[in-house]
Amino acid sequence: MKKLTLFISLTFLVFSGHSQNSVLKEKIIQIVKSKRATVGVGIMNLENGDTLTLNGSNHFPMQSVYKFHLGLAVLNQVDKGQLSLNQDVFLSKADMIPDLYSPLREKYPEGNLNLPLKEILKYTVSQSDNVGCDVLFKLIGGTEKANDYIHEIGIKEVAILDPEVRIQNDWSLQYKNYTTPFAAVQLLQKFYKQKILSKSSQDFMCKVMFETTTGPNKIKGLLPSKAKVAHKTGFSGKNKEGLTGATNDIGIITLPNSKQFALAVFVSNSMEDETTNDKIIAEIALAAWDYYWGK
Repeated sequence: MKKLTLFISLTFLVFSGHSQNSVLKEKIIQIVKSKRATVGVGIMNLENGDTLTLNGSNHFPMQSVYKFHLGLAVLNQVDKGQLSLNQDVFLSKADMIPDLYSPLREKYPEGNLNLPLKEILKYTVSQSDNVGCDVLFKLIGGTEKANDYIHEIGIKEVAILDPEVRIQNDWSLQYKNYTTPFAAVQLLQKFYKQKILSKSSQDFMCKVMFETTTGPNKIKGLLPSKAKVAHKTGFSGKNKEGLTGATNDIGIITLPNSKQFALAVFVSNSMEDETTNDKIIAEIALAAWDYYWGK
């Protein structure tokens, strides 16, 4: 198991000159120190850019978190006029691959129909649909197109190499489709600052992230019920040895005063149960909430 390292880094957008309070650092250490897992955390104050990371430069498997990255790549093509959210996309019977998690396939088991791009994108991000994900990868020209786009906008420590059908059939591939916690909050910051998408595309992505139904016990698990969280989860399940490769959640949290912070938590190679893994994420989210909200 990798040794935990915690450090504070300030981005070039810091204006206040103040780093994160050591109280938050200590809370995170207490949350993760006894866990049989490697935990990565990125927390960025979106008001001034102050950033705290735990294992911030380590590579963590994204699993379905990369559907956020894919969504950005799709919407970039929409903004360029190469695609339209209202265009029909054909889903064949062959696209409805068995054994992949897919509410979309459950609704349309026979395939062979057209659906608006925006509907497929909603399924993919809000419900973490694997069939929809792979259809979108094909639509934009492959995983390399998503990977290249994320690199082109300045987020380098990310690798998007394989569609869901390959990752779900080969446990080892999840580790090749990675991000760092720091890269995850950097990407959320770029998204938040409206530097990479048009306003309409950003609004659409925010809406589908607010509507996320997966992982209710992760970032949102211990926050106030009315907390506004736009997020994307990822989960590998356990292998036959009882190891969870990835339990993840990244998102933007809005405080009651309308200020916001970005959070990314990756729990990797965990021998804990699913409840404990989710609780790690929830407790870190609550610690950050309490720190920023001043409670």
